[in-house]
Amino acid sequence: MIAPFAILGVAALVALPAATLTAQDSESAFTVVATGQGFERLQDAVNAIGDGEGAIAIAPGRYGQCAVQERGQISYLASEPGSAVFDTVTCEGKAALVLRGRGAEVSGLIFQNMKVPDFNGAGIRLEQGNLTVVDSWFRDSQQGILTAGDMASRIVIDRSTFTRLGTCEGGGGCAHSVYTGSYGHLRITRSRFEEGAGGHYVKSRAAQVDIASSSFDDSHGNNTNYMIDLPAGASGQILNNWFVQGQSKENYSAFIAVGAEAREHSSAGLTVVGNDARLATGVDRNTVFVADWSGELSGIGENALGRGLTPFEER
Repeated sequence: MIAPFAILGVAALVALPAATLTAQDSESAFTVVATGQGFERLQDAVNAIGDGEGAIAIAPGRYGQCAVQERGQISYLASEPGSAVFDTVTCEGKAALVLRGRGAEVSGLIFQNMKVPDFNGAGIRLEQGNLTVVDSWFRDSQQGILTAGDMASRIVIDRSTFTRLGTCEGGGGCAHSVYTGSYGHLRITRSRFEEGAGGHYVKSRAAQVDIASSSFDDSHGNNTNYMIDLPAGASGQILNNWFVQGQSKENYSAFIAVGAEAREHSSAGLTVVGNDARLATGVDRNTVFVADWSGELSGIGENALGRGLTPFEER
């Protein structure tokens, strides 16, 4: 079992010196790596790549900017991981990065304070194409990552942290730390979810999910729901994760929910094994680790469960 606080370098991100959060005058804020062209606006760098393929190096700084990627395949890379912060500003009333090109990679960036009138403000809004997110931090926003559906594409999240995200304020339903539409595949590894502010930590309509070696620390959550919700069913695996359910819950009836809204994808091949799940210190209740509405799970594998937890329940 993974050590819950040693999954990724969160401490390194927290301890960044203040100087790294001030834009440097000696270089352009956004540089297209292949050409060396420098720009002060992220959108101009994105437009320079256009329908091609390229990487944008992002200098240390706190940026009140956003960008829409309409085409191409673009990598957004912090020149010093953890030192580039996108703060508050969204494009199209959606997110700091609105992605609808062929694909995108995001590495080493911080997204914070994303809030919009429809309560869906996110660090990243993915509308189509593949997405890889590595070594990034999403915090204090309505959502971390929100996507549309693209069954031909894949989402990968690795070594990233999601802090104080989610809300159920809006009339259109709750926002979540990660909320994916009907994608082909969602993979989350070595990542941390903590201090949720409402909704689920991960809600995914992807046909296949692989969620492994990650931590879900709800001990300081506020009015949260499930840790993992697969509302349309899914195959894949939930493996070697660490879960703690806190006191403040909008719904504490399960840690993981499968097929609660529909049966769009088969859940017969879903494996849940090797996880550690328990209630936070001082929490006294009975709950269920995996609740299944799909009718396709015969049970789950071996998991280490604390007091008050029933391993599996059909609903």
